[in-house]
Amino acid sequence: MVETNPALTYRYTAVTDVGRRRTVNQDSGYASSRLLVIADGMGGAAAGDLASAEAMQVIQRLDAPLQGDALQALAGAVHRANERIAEVIEDDPSVNGMGTTLTAMLWYGEAFGLAHIGDSRGYRLRDGELTQITTDHTFVQELVDQGQISREQAHHHPHRNLIMRVLVGGDDNEPDLEVIEPRVGDRYMLCSDGLSDMIDDPAISEALGAENIDMAAVELVRRALEGGGSDNVTCVLAEVVPADAPADPNLAGASEAPMLVGAASELAHPPSPDSDVGGAGGAGRRSDDTDEQPPVGDDPNDPDPNYPNSRDPEELRYAPRAPRRFRWLFRLVVAVVILGGLVVAGKFAYDWTQEQYFVSESDGHVAIYRGVQANLPMVELESVYEVTEIELTSLPTFAQNQVRDGIESRDLSDAFSDVQSLRDIAEKCADPKQAAKPGSECQGAS
Repeated sequence: MVETNPALTYRYTAVTDVGRRRTVNQDSGYASSRLLVIADGMGGAAAGDLASAEAMQVIQRLDAPLQGDALQALAGAVHRANERIAEVIEDDPSVNGMGTTLTAMLWYGEAFGLAHIGDSRGYRLRDGELTQITTDHTFVQELVDQGQISREQAHHHPHRNLIMRVLVGGDDNEPDLEVIEPRVGDRYMLCSDGLSDMIDDPAISEALGAENIDMAAVELVRRALEGGGSDNVTCVLAEVVPADAPADPNLAGASEAPMLVGAASELAHPPSPDSDVGGAGGAGRRSDDTDEQPPVGDDPNDPDPNYPNSRDPEELRYAPRAPRRFRWLFRLVVAVVILGGLVVAGKFAYDWTQEQYFVSESDGHVAIYRGVQANLPMVELESVYEVTEIELTSLPTFAQNQVRDGIESRDLSDAFSDVQSLRDIAEKCADPKQAAKPGSECQGAS
């Protein structure tokens, strides 16, 4: 049994938002008095939300009294999460290609054990100084490590999300493991790239230093949405305090109940028709009972029985009126105008799609496509612009999945740059020494 130091503890919260350009939340977040976790699912149609939810269900089992070493427990949980994803893919091949990042901090009374794989991030704010405590497992981060680009350039690099290590079920990728020594006053944040891509470090530092962690979490999400909100935004926060510090009843985590947000919460507990969203944790809340509502008047024309002559202005606004003459002609003109507008808008939209480019697969090779990926009946919006010599099997497994899903490019030049990045990865993985390294990101390449 691990001996603990009762001098420290922490307060926690978790917040998520689907973002401004997404309809499905593929992030999952978890916070409790023992465990903090962020998982960012990937794969688009290949069920990234399912991947993060399944991984979270496995990792949550660590939220129990710890037996043995924290890092060993984390490593084992990450491997089991990877195996669980493999089982789901085997049961349903249609989700092959899904994957998830995973960053977890396990508290064992005096320090945190940290496990990390992917490009979700962990940060620490200490004495006003922000430090990233995780290393992105991305192609761009390798360029930073090699001194080819700066950290600031990496933040804006067009290929910053090209991931080299992640949980996809088929690869036995090892997580980074580390012990984090906390101090009173430290604030820790785990977040998906939907937050870190939208806010620079000075802004993260400022928001993370808010009056309390609830305010900090809300401000961080708000800034990410204002910055574009192009992806799901999720953050899990913790503030280290003395163990005997008085509880703050106004904080979302004051009840000390675990907080589960995002895909893991939605898939585990689908909302009922008579529920709405309540609280930072995203837990469902039943609507007020009907017997607590004021009675309805007997006369449907009198919405307020206490004022019989009153009428709802909205009811009057939409009250039936006598039909006008030549209404059919008016409707025809309106229909023609609307149809003409749709034709013009459609032409502009189609012309716009033919100025777009993306990188995907063609006959087992990496190819540049012109247009956009969209399945519309009787309308072809994409065509092969150029097929490269890069074989898909020469790339790591997750890079293969990214190509199959399609890598969006800002323009043709950006598409060629994406291809060059993939070519560099393929050349690197062609080196047998590189592929043989334990935990190598080149696993899956042949």
